[in-house]
Amino acid sequence: MAFPIDAAAVTHGIQLAVAPVFLLTAVSGMIGAVAGRLARIIDRARTVEDRARASTDSEFLARAHAELGDLRKRGRLANGCIALLTTCAFLIGLTIILLFLGETTVFQINRFAIASFLLGVGCFLLALLCFLAETVMATRLLNFHMLR
Repeated sequence: MAFPIDAAAVTHGIQLAVAPVFLLTAVSGMIGAVAGRLARIIDRARTVEDRARASTDSEFLARAHAELGDLRKRGRLANGCIALLTTCAFLIGLTIILLFLGETTVFQINRFAIASFLLGVGCFLLALLCFLAETVMATRLLNFHMLR
């Protein structure tokens, strides 16, 4: 099936599709930041587990068990955040395709582009909330063992 190609429509389609690319850049940066946090959470959990296996001190084992529970919650939040960011990136990519096709073909799919963009932004906002919850939990867990 041949589509009539109008150079002005193609140019306008590219202009429309470029704007969501900036959101993709933000999403990729967030995925990198959250993946780094998740890696540190996993490393800390491995360290705590190794120390707990080598210890017989019941007080230390209780603290280690509590910390591992908190690390599990933080890891789940980070995983959820990455899943939401990945979904956001997929939806924004879909938006770019739909905008371009809507401008360069006879298909009227702009409503789908609006829906995919809004869903993508919604996923991004939910990912930001997960990120905030994980960082709040991480700072709440700070314990410097300082005497006053």
